[in-house]
Amino acid sequence: MLTIFDRSPRICDGLSRRTVLKAGGLSAFGLPLVASAASSERARAKSCIVLFLTGGPPQHSTWDPKPDAPREIRGEFGPIATSVPGIQFSELLAKTAVHADKLAILRAVVTGDNAHSSSGYYMLTGTPHIPKQVENANPGAPNDHPTMGAVLQSLSRERRLLPPAVRLPQRIFNTDGSVWPGQDSGWLGHTADPWLFHCEPGAPDFDVPQFRLGADVTLDRLSRRERLLEQVDRQLREIEREGTRASFSADQSQVFELLGSPRSRAACDLSLEPDTIRDRYGRGQFGQSVLLSRRLIEAGVKFVHVNWFRGADEPSSNPVWDSHNDETNRLKTVLGPPLDQALSALLGDLEERGLLETTLVAVLSEFGRSPRINHVGGRDHWGSVFSVALAGGGIRGGQVLGASDAVGGLPREGLVTPEDITATLFHQLGHEPETEIHDLAGRPLPISRGQVIKRLL
Repeated sequence: MLTIFDRSPRICDGLSRRTVLKAGGLSAFGLPLVASAASSERARAKSCIVLFLTGGPPQHSTWDPKPDAPREIRGEFGPIATSVPGIQFSELLAKTAVHADKLAILRAVVTGDNAHSSSGYYMLTGTPHIPKQVENANPGAPNDHPTMGAVLQSLSRERRLLPPAVRLPQRIFNTDGSVWPGQDSGWLGHTADPWLFHCEPGAPDFDVPQFRLGADVTLDRLSRRERLLEQVDRQLREIEREGTRASFSADQSQVFELLGSPRSRAACDLSLEPDTIRDRYGRGQFGQSVLLSRRLIEAGVKFVHVNWFRGADEPSSNPVWDSHNDETNRLKTVLGPPLDQALSALLGDLEERGLLETTLVAVLSEFGRSPRINHVGGRDHWGSVFSVALAGGGIRGGQVLGASDAVGGLPREGLVTPEDITATLFHQLGHEPETEIHDLAGRPLPISRGQVIKRLL
């Protein structure tokens, strides 16, 4: 009996070599073989890295400090001057402040949703969740809007060894283990799912064994297995549930190419980086994930989405950036320093390599934090206003667009929605918001209903 594995492919530690080489397992690598639209020749950016700060960072202690507000509003951290006169960041971002000339800060982003799952869905897809304010919203609904990486994967016509879109180092999930919606292909069908590299890049022994042949597997033996798989291709197509008419042979071929390609294996091999570069990004999970994203972009991946790593040791009451209590301590020790180090390293590294002009960098989250610090020293969910940072890929740095009010609680001017952010990212990557893609029923739908934020460009 043939087994069809999870169509959301896992590379770093999710599949063994034995599983990958099974006939049924090869169908797990669901790459789009037919694109619904071509990329515009006017693309300003060739690739995009999204850094997603899961949990919701406080705008007051990152991009929108409020030094004149009362202490219970402004918090413990003061503002710091940046490389751009008149623009201040929080002192937690001292290293990133040096790169303010590369960054554009949106200080009036609004989802109007205070639930992780549904507000996160909105930011990940550029489409509001219906209904709003739904925590633990179920993923995988057939009418879910596709995530940005899935849209780009469906639009890609380029045949490359590595996939167009990758997620790492894990899915976003809530304390009860429920996975957020908005991370997958939705109504595009599973062949558009971005690849999931489920891994721990910060582990001392991190490698990608799936990209290396075992000692008992020769290239000749691999070739014989490839010929065997060609014989079961018809059977695989018959049991494919998503209704796609694309042949699995291209998927199978790409898996064998991945296994036999030094370049594909090298893309995930962080040991090839000098220690000075690895130290520059930070040796933790987030820093090394960001470094891995740069390597994947260099290897030809178009879209890399990096989630803030959630380990088993995270407190259940305020995990990741969800700082309901003890905010000052967590920002000072486990949140601010890794973000500041990794983001500043990425911006500097991309510039030094000549990649910043063609690589979009977006620092996103599902929402911000409440203006007033609560009775246990934390802030609560706040989708009424928060900040997003963008750089590279044709974004005009050294500017702040929009403003929140005196306490960072409501937009004062320049309101921006997630639709506008996705429209702008797609535009810079060569796809206008009105570009149409088709659901599994063949219905045409625009990739975004937002407006390009032209002042950013």
